[in-house]
Amino acid sequence: MYPRLEINIEKLKTNLQVISNLLKKNNISLAMVTKAYCANLDIVNELVKDKNLIDYLADSRIENLKEMRHINIPKILLRIPMKSEVEDVIRYTDISFNSEYETIEKLNEEAKKVNKIHKIVIMVDLGDLREGYFVQKDLFDNIKKIQDLHNISIIGVATNLTCYGAVLPSEENLSKLVNIAEKFERDFNIDIKIISGGNSSSLFLINENKLPSKINNLRIGEAILLGRETAYGKKIDGTFDDVFRLVCEVVENKEKPSVPVGEKGLDAFGNKPVFEDKGIMQRAILGIGRQDISIDSLYPIDKDIKVIGASSDHTIVDVTKSKNKYLIGDKIEFLLDYGGIMTASTSKYVKKYYIL
Repeated sequence: MYPRLEINIEKLKTNLQVISNLLKKNNISLAMVTKAYCANLDIVNELVKDKNLIDYLADSRIENLKEMRHINIPKILLRIPMKSEVEDVIRYTDISFNSEYETIEKLNEEAKKVNKIHKIVIMVDLGDLREGYFVQKDLFDNIKKIQDLHNISIIGVATNLTCYGAVLPSEENLSKLVNIAEKFERDFNIDIKIISGGNSSSLFLINENKLPSKINNLRIGEAILLGRETAYGKKIDGTFDDVFRLVCEVVENKEKPSVPVGEKGLDAFGNKPVFEDKGIMQRAILGIGRQDISIDSLYPIDKDIKVIGASSDHTIVDVTKSKNKYLIGDKIEFLLDYGGIMTASTSKYVKKYYIL
């Protein structure tokens, strides 16, 4: 059945091994982020067979953490909890990342009901302007209040970089995170166990010997999936970049003009597209669309093919220059970036196929 997402589990295991070894050589724990493939248990169960490689399972969706509840590895909720989900946060996670006192207070109330101490990591915004305390006075004022919540234990601090504002991690900004952790310990008598210095974009600092030595945790997803750090997109030695392949079926292949004919309005998504006149074009249509995949995330393995557009259900590719003569029912394969893996994994219309 097509379209289908093919996942090479053995290559994925190799990538995990390489990343885990790199971190452990530098005394850094690994929180393996499972959200891009929706914490698919066919994948996760294979990756956790060697429990020495992974220190935490981390995801942004409580539904995914709930699915992994049978796995005996500490679980982290990465996304700031919603007040409406605190019951499940207490029940299905060991640690949650937080930046709002009001939500932490609700977590405390829920934890008290079940006689549990819930561990939290405080998010600090170092300039990327996503989640986290930005003003230090606000941060430290709230720490005093959080310490009065008897069913909450602050165990760490963390930051997020490159995800929204594309601010790169650096020795300078991550040293600020370390300084905050040290102030927590010194002024508030908090035992800080985790200083989490970001995601796959922080890996390049290890190779440049610029990661502050007290950073002892990273949350890694994309580097394991695609074998590259995400600050500059450089490949990591010994890893694979083709773990995930999207295979699509040709449903039409005809010669047509490269520019639509007639008065133009808005497309199905409210945009007014612009077309380059390339004359008559051999256009193949694939049985997959924007409901299933981020079209900008597709990289044809046949280098002579170009993706030129898509609707909800169809993707159009220019096969004019391809040496292959695609017939109806033939398959066209793509490599994917992180967004492509995430959307294809989320779509129930994309079949998942595992290569062991």
